[in-house]
Amino acid sequence: MDKRFADLLLEYAQASTDEARKQIEDTLWQDFGTVKAVFVMDMSGFSRLTQRYGVVHYLSMVKRMQLTAAPVVEQYGGEVIKFEADNCFALFPDSYAAVRAAVAMNAAFFGMNIMTSDEFDIRISIGIDYGDVLLIGGPDYFGAIVNRASKLGEDIAGPGEILMTEEAFKKIPAGAEIQGKFSKFSISGIDLKVIKVDF
Repeated sequence: MDKRFADLLLEYAQASTDEARKQIEDTLWQDFGTVKAVFVMDMSGFSRLTQRYGVVHYLSMVKRMQLTAAPVVEQYGGEVIKFEADNCFALFPDSYAAVRAAVAMNAAFFGMNIMTSDEFDIRISIGIDYGDVLLIGGPDYFGAIVNRASKLGEDIAGPGEILMTEEAFKKIPAGAEIQGKFSKFSISGIDLKVIKVDF
């Protein structure tokens, strides 16, 4: 975590008035905030695979996922923020770039799976949101959109699914030919209008 960011968080916790906290919060968003598309990819079915084949099998698949995912993210102008367990957390300049990368990533793993036996197949689920995010170094990022994208990618989306919040979907340019079906979900007290992308 960036030292200045950490220092400001400590000041926030020690501030004695709401006004002082508000000023610190404004400074944090001004200095560390940005507006981006957040992309969270999760490998599906990994608890079951690990239990059946063991941790070395799991780690080998995670490594293959990382080697495949990173170039796809970069190809569409994104940046991998971190790989954590069987997840890929990335940022994109806009929703359109994120969803194009998501489609390409699914295609890449589908092609890879043709060449492997079933126990080595990698299936992914992806969540995308768009809005304000704090980039704090480390590497890491925070914000409501990170939480929502994580819920979509890790908890709601099934294998091969791309789910976007309504806010992210609305940022796709007209004529981009990205279509999907609307649904509503409530998870961990968060109500979400979600689009399952057709591809």
